This record gives sequence, C-alpha cells and structure tokens, in this order.
Amino acid sequence: MKKTPPMVFAIALSVIAAAGASQAKPALKDVAYVREGIITTGIAYEISQKCSSLSPRYFRGISYLNSLKDHAAGLGYSDSEIDGYTNDKAEENRLKAVARVRLTEMGAVEGNAASYCAVGQAEIVKNSDIGRLLR
Repeated sequence: MKKTPPMVFAIALSVIAAAGASQAKPALKDVAYVREGIITTGIAYEISQKCSSLSPRYFRGISYLNSLKDHAAGLGYSDSEIDGYTNDKAEENRLKAVARVRLTEMGAVEGNAASYCAVGQAEIVKNSDIGRLLR
C-alpha cells in the first residue's frame, strides 16, 4: 500500500479549510440563536418597563447579550459585522415589533401593567430565558 506524502495531506487540509472558510455566512439577522436571544432580551426589558413590581437583572442581561456576541464571533462574524447588526436601526425596530407581538400573544395588553406583570411572573416561574432576565 502506497503512503500519501505528508505534504499532499497538508495541502489537502488547507484546501478543505479554505473552502469551508469561503462559504458565505448568512446575514447575522438570519442566525436564529442570536436573533431569538435579542428578542428574548427585548421582551424581558419591555416587561420590566411596564411592570413596576419586576425589574431587569442587569448583570445577567449583559452576560446574556455578551454570550450572543460570543456565539456570533464563534460562527466567524467579525466585530464590525456584529456591531453593524446591533446598530442597524431598521433591524432594531423590526425586532421590537416582533417582541411586542409575542408579548401580546403571551397575554400582555398595552396600557395594562398587571398583564405585563402576569406574563413576567409566569416566565419567572417557568424559569424561561425571559424569566431568568427578570426578578
């Protein structure tokens, strides 16, 4: 059996790695884990703003957002790509609208603080991602 020379093996690995690196990444807004994490954070923040008996867990929230950034970086997104996404006002408005629709679906009623409190308390009891961002 003929052995493959080490140099051929190294070149093959380089070609495979380069092919993988050159594949186009989806837009960061299409990375569900990051997008859903931002929506989750927005929902928790909105609840904390509308319900005076609940408050945000700021340090946990910052840690959660940093984990989303780390996830994006781990997928190969640069700091400038991540910053571009998080500073995109149109995308921010779109995600806020999604968060508000979901809040309504969860039972929150605009102008009714008690409904936001009920949603927040239910999320805390469920120990959901939203609930873990509130106290």
